[in-house]
Parts: sequence; C-alpha cells; structure tokens
Amino acid sequence: MKKTFPILSIFILLIFSNLSIKSCGSREDTVSCFPNNPINVTLNLNLPAYNALTNDGGWIYINEQQSGTRGLIAVRTGSLFKIYDRNAPHLCPDNNTTLEVTKDNLAILCPKDGTKWMLRTGQPLDGAKTGLSPKIYNSYNYDPATKTLNIYF
Repeated sequence: MKKTFPILSIFILLIFSNLSIKSCGSREDTVSCFPNNPINVTLNLNLPAYNALTNDGGWIYINEQQSGTRGLIAVRTGSLFKIYDRNAPHLCPDNNTTLEVTKDNLAILCPKDGTKWMLRTGQPLDGAKTGLSPKIYNSYNYDPATKTLNIYF
C-alpha cells in the first residue's frame, strides 16, 4: 500500500503538469505560449476611425473587444486585407512584446528585440531574430458595397 501512494502521486502530478503545458495553446506558426483568444470584430470602413483601410497600404490598430489579447493590426493590400495579431510570434508575452508599425509605415516591429517584418506581407526582414511571421488571421469577410469588414477566428 505504501508503494501505491507515491506512484499514484507521481501519475497525478504528470497529468496536471501535462495539462498546464498544453493550456497555453500550441501553434505551428508561433511560440507555444502564444495566447489563444477569440477574434470577432466588425468594422465599418465608412467611419473616420477606419478610413485608412479604404486605401491600398493603409493600416490601423484594432483594440476593440474580442480583438485578441493585445489587439490587431489590419493592413489593406489591394482588394485584400492582412490581419496580424499584435503578440510577438517568437516571444512569450512580456513587457515590450506588443508589435507596432514603424514610423515609416513599412514594417512591423517587436520593441523587445528589434525584429522587423514587412507590413504588407509579414515576411521577416534582415536581422530578424526569428523566421516566424506575425500570426495572420485569414478569416475575414469584406463587403465592398457596405464597406464592412468582419474579422473572426
């Protein structure tokens, strides 16, 4: 009976440690600690706050409710959109790991380590500390008649 207790305790410990490791979510295109939050945002591009998305190359930060843990970056690329998560894909969330657009509007920057990606494509630029692109959400609908963009994941 005494041997059963330590074996049972170890077994239970292994189960709980395995659950806690998987609770962060595992993604092939991000680090394993990347947050997994629902995305469900509807934008009316007729409104002045979203006007930049009516022009090719225009971008905005999206900090609406249900826009991930740190928000999104939406970029107009011709008739399509690129929607990036603002969590750095190669670092666990920490101070200064919220992605931002550079002042020249050409790249996305991770302030923590200086890694940069092309704004229009998400491809890492020279000197990037990772080969990972920012997390891209391809699940969206755009109605050009009403200029309504719905982003979901």
